[in-house]
Amino acid sequence: MNKRLLYIPLLSMLLLASCNEEAKPKETDQFEQPVEVENNEEDVVPADKQKENDDEVEQEGETEIVNQVPLYEMNPKTYSIQPIGHANPKVVLLTIDDAPDKRALDMAKTLKSLGAPAIFFVNGHFIETDEKKAILKEIHDMGFTIGNHTKTHANLKTLSEEEQREEIISVNDIVEEVTGERPVFFRAPFGVNTDFSRALAIDEGMQLMNWSYGYDFEKEYMTKEKIADIMVNTELLRDGSNLLMHDREWTADALEEIVNGLRDKGYEIVDPELIKGLEDLEEGE
Repeated sequence: MNKRLLYIPLLSMLLLASCNEEAKPKETDQFEQPVEVENNEEDVVPADKQKENDDEVEQEGETEIVNQVPLYEMNPKTYSIQPIGHANPKVVLLTIDDAPDKRALDMAKTLKSLGAPAIFFVNGHFIETDEKKAILKEIHDMGFTIGNHTKTHANLKTLSEEEQREEIISVNDIVEEVTGERPVFFRAPFGVNTDFSRALAIDEGMQLMNWSYGYDFEKEYMTKEKIADIMVNTELLRDGSNLLMHDREWTADALEEIVNGLRDKGYEIVDPELIKGLEDLEEGE
């Protein structure tokens, strides 16, 4: 057989193998071209989105918790919530006083299901038993902020300085014992502070807080229908309103309707953790 006839198919095979090798992409091709990331920043930053950005940083599959940048501050004269920078101004703060009396846990579960944060201001005489301590811990573990509303809900102006100290410090101590954290917000019963209680609260690292409006302690609004209507449709509702509610049957029953009504009006429920605290104020001054 002519040897040249054997070389022809062999040469064809070598040429084909060479072409296939050159056609393969380099392993580094996919990394060589830079990827452009479009940056679409908006003027208004929703509080829940900013919290999500500040709260967590992904590193190799694990989530690292970092310090949050406050988006809001409290007006010391009106106790309303004011945006910092480009944070959404159309927000309201939900607060629940006199917890955990009867329905605080139900209220926490309702708010949790709605994705609505809040501060639960507790009274010391409601967290003396193991059962109530367990409820307090459950509310805290659900992600809600725990505030100090004194031990017995007494008018602080009627008490001596030592009695006021006991009313405030004892609650901080028991809340820390149960949750591992001391309260960072203090609300005096009836909104009545003294020079001593103000100084003591600040010394304890707590911001003083009253409210913009509240109705569920008035007899006229002690029904689900009445309190749901007034909390959403009052003329006092405005950007940054600090809403006062209580651990009451009618308020607990109306809570979902209140939250949905506020949202239907375009209000976002602000997370208390995004409000500038005393520590943040001291660092910035």
